[in-house]
Formats: sequence, structure tokens, C-alpha cells
Amino acid sequence: MNNEDHYSMVCSNFDSQPNYETNNDNKQDKKWADSQKDINSTIEAIKISVFDVASYILKKIGQISTIKLQKLVYYCQAWSMVWDEKPLFYENIEAWINGPVIRELYNYHRGTYIIDTLPIGNSDLLSEIQKETIDAVIDFYGDKTAQYLVELSHSEKPWIDARKDLPDNERSNKVIPLDLIQEYYSSL
Repeated sequence: MNNEDHYSMVCSNFDSQPNYETNNDNKQDKKWADSQKDINSTIEAIKISVFDVASYILKKIGQISTIKLQKLVYYCQAWSMVWDEKPLFYENIEAWINGPVIRELYNYHRGTYIIDTLPIGNSDLLSEIQKETIDAVIDFYGDKTAQYLVELSHSEKPWIDARKDLPDNERSNKVIPLDLIQEYYSSL
């Protein structure tokens, strides 16, 4: 049973949603409605992983280098923070030598230079809004080379600030904070 089926089954056990037209003063109904919003937001945030996003990108683009995939996933997260005002996936982004990297995705494709599928990702979990965000990123960045995307990310404040005074060739696992990503890309 997937997350959506489980969620549907749990929600179907509730008798009914509150009727605000007849229960305007019922604080319990308001609390119930607020908790449902929180649950929906949490489920949406939890179920999407970097693998789901990467899987969707690969379905749209086809075979690409793993470095380019890492950068496209990064830019999807960045623009989701701006356009949708929330993260697309929950994994951290680290400021590595070759630019922003999601360690979990790297650990999966480690030792592979070219990738064309990602069987552990499920792009069907993405909402239409999330797909629109990813599509827009692919439309803008998808025809760029991996090297171009590495150099672009090296010139941008989130990666620079996360690495601070580290030499260009020094390894780092410092996380690039989402608020810094959002602030920077909102200013462009």
C-alpha cells in the first residue's frame, strides 16, 4: 500500500468533514480542519524525495551525466523555494567541490558517469505544480552542459557562502541552507 492509499484509507474512517455553515462557533471543527491542512502538508513534504525528482528529470531528458543531474535537481529545489515557497524534496544539499550535491543521490549513482533511469524514484508522486516547476527548470537549464552548470553554481551566493573560505579543491559536506537558497534566487 502506498502513502496515498494509506492516507485515503485513514481519512475515510472519519465520519465527515465539519459543516462550517451550521457550526461556525465550533472550535473543535476548526481544530480538525487545521489539523487536516497540517497533515496534507506533511504528507506532501514527506513523500517526495530527491529520487522522485531525479526520476522525473530523467524521464523528460533521457540520458545525462550524473553531475548534470545533480545540478538540475539543485536548481529544481532552488526554484521551488521561490515559486512554490516550499522545498521540493527533503534531503539536504551540500556544497561540494563540483557544486551543490545531494549526498543520497550521489551515494546511489556513485561510480556512474552517465545515467538514464532511476528505478528507486517514483515521479508519479509529484503534484502537477511540482512537475510544472521541474519542467520550467528543465526548459531553462536542460540544454546547458554539466560544466556550465557547475561553473554557474560556483558563481552563485548559496554555494559560495556555504563554502566560505575553503580552497576550491577542498572537500566539504557543509549544507547549503534552504533559506539562503530562497533569498538568493528570489533576488534574481
